[in-house]
Amino acid sequence: MASILIVEDEVAINELIKRNLQLVGHHCTPVFDGKTAISEIQCQSYDLMILDIMLPGLDGFEVIKHANETPTIFLTAKNSLPDRIKGFSMGADDYLTKPFEMLELLARVEAVLRRTQKSRNDFEVGDVKIDFDGHQVYHKGQLVECTPKEYELLEVLVNNRNIALSRERLLELVWGYDFDGDTRTIDVHIQKLRKKLGWEDVIKTVYKLGYRLEVSQ
Repeated sequence: MASILIVEDEVAINELIKRNLQLVGHHCTPVFDGKTAISEIQCQSYDLMILDIMLPGLDGFEVIKHANETPTIFLTAKNSLPDRIKGFSMGADDYLTKPFEMLELLARVEAVLRRTQKSRNDFEVGDVKIDFDGHQVYHKGQLVECTPKEYELLEVLVNNRNIALSRERLLELVWGYDFDGDTRTIDVHIQKLRKKLGWEDVIKTVYKLGYRLEVSQ
């Protein structure tokens, strides 16, 4: 997976981001100030940098000047329109403001990595292969017929692998906030995916919460 530099001076936030990115398979290097960040990107190649603006010493706007074309997501409390415009004009690939949802950050990371071709366009575990570009799923080399919602649910589980997702959150991510159905919809679709892919032991039930796609790193 990707090599990601996390530039965030708040230790707890830095650690939270690192742990969640590592859960989905990325390699992370945490730094806590602008000067160290510049040193890192000058001596090491990274697939992505997650960058705060308000940092000790040199701020994020100064750091991105030295990014050496490293794809960058600004993650910051500075949420004014001028700051956003400045961030994008300096070459940021995305701009996310605090407070933020971790699942949204993971989705934006995946989107930037795919857009910059730093992420594989397929996913394999056991006998299952998913072609993200073609929206096709294979089991033991055979094409598996999935409904659009089954595929969307599968992609959400894969992109957030090893992370427990509640039924309510899965409904929001796949069906949207205005969906009138209930959480049993998730259970039905999960059972269908398990059966089609032979993933009875891969899609884990998280007691009283929801589901987790469990894969080794």
